[in-house]
Amino acid sequence: MAAARTAVRGLSDDEVQTIRDGVAAGRRPRVVFTESAGQIAGQIGQVVALTDPAVSDEWVVVRFGRDELPFSPGDLRIAPKGAAARKAAPAPVEAAPPAPPEPEFVIDKPIPVKAAVPAPAPREAPEAAAPAARKAAEAAPAARKAAGRPTKVKAPAGLTVTLAYAEGEWTVAANQGAKALAKPYVIRPTEALRMVSLVDVPGVQEAVEQIMSVERAEAEQQAQRLRAELAEIEARLAELRDAG
Repeated sequence: MAAARTAVRGLSDDEVQTIRDGVAAGRRPRVVFTESAGQIAGQIGQVVALTDPAVSDEWVVVRFGRDELPFSPGDLRIAPKGAAARKAAPAPVEAAPPAPPEPEFVIDKPIPVKAAVPAPAPREAPEAAAPAARKAAEAAPAARKAAGRPTKVKAPAGLTVTLAYAEGEWTVAANQGAKALAKPYVIRPTEALRMVSLVDVPGVQEAVEQIMSVERAEAEQQAQRLRAELAEIEARLAELRDAG
């Protein structure tokens, strides 16, 4: 398809560079489809991207209607300012069996429509109509003022959940604005580690694991001391039993 379109003048190298600069700046340069583009010749599109020319001959992506399709530079020209797209010639189609007639919604002549004439309202006496008109005029400014006043919806206060570690204990607290929903209460280290694992923040997981490692080492040292003390107590108890 690209070989058949090279005879039609398309985009020059300078025009391609101008379009490339426009797309890089966030614009969508307008182009006109040449005769080599087929049925859409004369239509106007917008260039939205330029792909790699080494991959395909059709590397200029043009938005036409709701579609974004690739074309070669020979299929396009720079659209003149103020140019309007002309309709492409319809492609020949094979004869199809006549379709059943459908109703047409074309009105050749205006259809007279008789407007309904409202019945005249009963006349009020001038004395009775004056107070009613005066009350309506007094109520109108108040009604306009009430209708123009927007209804403000109070946004809920912010919610803050705090996970803290201090003096070897993990605590959780919750506040909504200045109101304390849950005072700090102690949780197990495994629960704290599970909460922190839900927060994908660099450094937080490492800090918690470091705290857990220190606590684990201290607990092991304390267990060793207790086992040593227990061994001494059992030895002392055995000596007392032998002495008895």
